[in-house]
Amino acid sequence: MTGAVAILVPAAGASRRMRGRDKLLEEVRGRPLLADRVAMALALDADVLVTVPPGGAARARALAPLTGPRLWVEEVPEAGEGMAASLRRGAEWAEARGAGALMVLLPDLPDLTGADLRAVWDAFDGQRILRATAEDGRPGHPVVFPARLLPEMAALRGDEGARAILVAHDVARVALPGCRAVTDLDTPEDWAAWRAGGAPKP
Repeated sequence: MTGAVAILVPAAGASRRMRGRDKLLEEVRGRPLLADRVAMALALDADVLVTVPPGGAARARALAPLTGPRLWVEEVPEAGEGMAASLRRGAEWAEARGAGALMVLLPDLPDLTGADLRAVWDAFDGQRILRATAEDGRPGHPVVFPARLLPEMAALRGDEGARAILVAHDVARVALPGCRAVTDLDTPEDWAAWRAGGAPKP
């Protein structure tokens, strides 16, 4: 897959705002959210890396039905540091595979569709960062980073994610329908609103 776009699903967070529940194991469309999102990524015929926290056996088990040659599931020992730990691992993995770019797909966005991912994939020009937005322009996910920026990603630290990279480089945008690029579910109230058909967040 030299030159292809690989996908990182950073699933090493602690779900602290769920008050004892794991948001990535909440059921959507008949299976855990994490499995649903990873299956969508795999449908693009991409290599997919899912990072999980130490002791994240339940998340790894949720992915067992999807096991195959294009799926990697790895524990991130330093997951407590924040998002940068997963981004570093994803960048190293993508570089080792000779990927032309790395798409970062947050796993707690339940409304993104396969067509959305394909639209982002097809809009990527190979040079600029590409970020999905809501229909109204609010920045969201997924985000695609060209291979030339993977060394910078591999040097990230802390819980700021890739913010420093996004600020320092040119970012193209592609609008997805509605709020699908920004509807993340972090609390029990978010989940209740979403299941009731409402908007969990403004």
